Amino acid sequence: MAGQDPFNVEGLITEVLSDRTCRARLANGHELLAFVTGRESRRMPVKLVVGEKVKLQLSPYDLSEGRVLVTE
Repeated sequence: MAGQDPFNVEGLITEVLSDRTCRARLANGHELLAFVTGRESRRMPVKLVVGEKVKLQLSPYDLSEGRVLVTE
């Protein structure tokens, strides 16, 4: 049985928790934990700021956390 593919959404950073973790709010009002993975942060250092728009990748199995793909 094949798994479902992750999907991409846009969000807004509402709280910065550490250097690579934050809380983000989606357009529908849902808040989730967002993080920058190790590979992306080493390749391109990302400074997360409250109020910044980001693109997130979410798993259909767990909508409570997502991975930051791109900061705008």
